Amino acid sequence: MLDFAQLWNEALPFHAFVAQSTRHRGLWEGIHRIAVVPDWIRDADYTDTPRHLLVLAEDWCGDASNTIPILAKVVEQLPGVELRLLRRDAHPEVMDRYLTNGSRSIPIVIALDGMYRELGHWGPRPGELQAWVMANRETAPKAELYPQVRRWYARDRGESTLREVLAVTRGTATPAATASPAPAPE
Repeated sequence: MLDFAQLWNEALPFHAFVAQSTRHRGLWEGIHRIAVVPDWIRDADYTDTPRHLLVLAEDWCGDASNTIPILAKVVEQLPGVELRLLRRDAHPEVMDRYLTNGSRSIPIVIALDGMYRELGHWGPRPGELQAWVMANRETAPKAELYPQVRRWYARDRGESTLREVLAVTRGTATPAATASPAPAPE
């Protein structure tokens, strides 16, 4: 069994994680800088029900760099919610508990209550995008797939990630989409 309180104490706050990053640091900083907190989140308050978001990530991961800086920006303005990151490769015992179809896909956001009990987890991508990637990864070359994924993230601006992660923190999450809607990138 994982000791989430201990893992939390080992984890890094967002800015410390980014400061230690060697790959794509500028991308993480840039996305965090331009991220906009949606109006629908501004009145949320978890002061009475504290939440901890423990994230498994690596700075080289494109999905992490497109989601976690936005989540971090929102958490900075969300009373009662904290976010910290663990490096996936330094914590294989944690990662192996959250495999995606047998793969060590990241990011994984583990939602914990104020007593560090797991409420659920999210990742590695928003449900709609994950369904599309899974449906197309065998037929589309990576060179074609990833530019479409990046365009999807740019168009979505973190909305899907935020809605899905916050649903996990509230215990209202639904299983990831199983259909394969196209992300309709241009």
